Order: sequence, then C-alpha cells, then structure tokens
Amino acid sequence: MKQILYILFLICSFTSHQLVGQTIILHGKVLTTQDAENVHVINKTSKKNTITNSSGLFNIEVKRQDTLIFSSLQHELQMLIIDRETYNKGAVVITLLEHVNKLDEVTVGKILTGNMNSDVANVEGEPMTSKKAGIPSYQGKPLIQTQRHLKDAGDLNPKLGGSLGGLGASIRLIPVINAISGRTKEMKTYVRLEEKEALIYHLKTHVSASVFADYPLDEDYVMEFLYFASEQPDFLERCKNKTTVDQYEYLKEKLHVYYSNKNVTTN
Repeated sequence: MKQILYILFLICSFTSHQLVGQTIILHGKVLTTQDAENVHVINKTSKKNTITNSSGLFNIEVKRQDTLIFSSLQHELQMLIIDRETYNKGAVVITLLEHVNKLDEVTVGKILTGNMNSDVANVEGEPMTSKKAGIPSYQGKPLIQTQRHLKDAGDLNPKLGGSLGGLGASIRLIPVINAISGRTKEMKTYVRLEEKEALIYHLKTHVSASVFADYPLDEDYVMEFLYFASEQPDFLERCKNKTTVDQYEYLKEKLHVYYSNKNVTTN
C-alpha cells in the first residue's frame, strides 16, 4: 500500500511540475487614469519584457509562479504573481495607481492678535501620545503592509495569562501554523522583493539618468539592466539607504558587467 501511495505521489509531483513549467502567452490590459501607453511589463523570473500599446494592451510569455512587474514614471510600481487562476485564464486586467509626489508637511500657525491673554489662551500644547500617558505602545518606525504581515506571521513571543499545559503562558497559534506551512518564509521573500522594487524605482527616477548620460545604454535595455543589477547578491547592501554617489558607482560597476554578459554596445 505504501509503495502504491509513493508511486501516486511521484506521478502527481511530476504532473504538477510539468504544468508549472509550461509557458503560455499572457494577454493583458492596463487600466489607469493616466496614459496607459509605454508601461514597462517585465517578467522578473524569465527576464523578458514588453511595453503596453496605446490602448494599454500587452502580451508576454509567462508560466505559473512567474512574477510580473509593471513600471512607469507616472505610476506606482505594481507586482503580479502568476497564480493558477491567471495562468488558466491566459488573460489579466491590472489597475495601476498614479504616482504622487508627496510634499513636506507645512504647518500654518495661528495669527496673533496682540492681546496677550487671548493669544496665550489660544496656544496649543504638544499633542498627547500614548507614551506620555504611560500606555505601552510601539514607538518605532511605521512598518509597511508586508512587514506588518510578516511580524504577525512570525511573532512567536509567549504571552502571560494563557494556558499551555498549565504553565500559565500561551503561544499564538497562527505563527506556529505559519512556521509549519512555510508562510513566514514566503512573507520574508515578499518583504525583500518589495524593498528591491522600491529601490529599483528610486534608482530609475533619481540615479539612472546620470549613469546613462555618462555610459549610454539603449532604452530597450534600461529596465532589463536595472533588474539585472537588483539580482546581484550585494544589491541591497550597497544601494539601500546609501548616497546617490554610492548608488551611481554601483550601477556603473554593474553596467560594465551587464555589457560583458549581454554583449551590448553603447550608443
């Protein structure tokens, strides 16, 4: 009986692997309040890319579990993982959000009247916070959505007042299940991927123009090069929270490697 089950398991695994590895042409449409033309669509897994036409339509080769990146100066970066449903349909519609440049907050003070009693009465003190009130709360830097999910997925800290075999403490059940199922590891991958995508967008909008002005690269290869650089083991270490000069030097260094690997000629 065990041998039969083992053979069935091997057959199912082989079939699943064949389905996952099969490539199809995905037909897609980008929806946006901005111009939908010339949005870069990059298959991060296969390194293939295309751009949308004037109607926001695109076609690109994909297989299951591939990651598509949608990139445009007018839009926020968007990521799509090709799941079973999308793969089976062979078509997808994705909505891109407009990229908004946030300005520094400006606080306008109240106009003084010259009447001391009135002005003093209108002076507002510092806002009351949970810390000032003595209420325990998180005081660190706000986490992005994926980081919050990761913290919730992997927080195994014991809590008092529960019951675990009469020991007077409890461990949250969800993180235990996540650790067993591998969801915590998956969330860590998503966090790292989001960090890379945000950094790629920053390099594209703030640094790449200077690099390509000194070391020209055909526009068709720009996004491919940036994703090539992001796949290097030292990408986050040498670019995250670094100066523009450091990031420039890194891209220049990797551009020479890219030239060599791709055999791309400069303009």
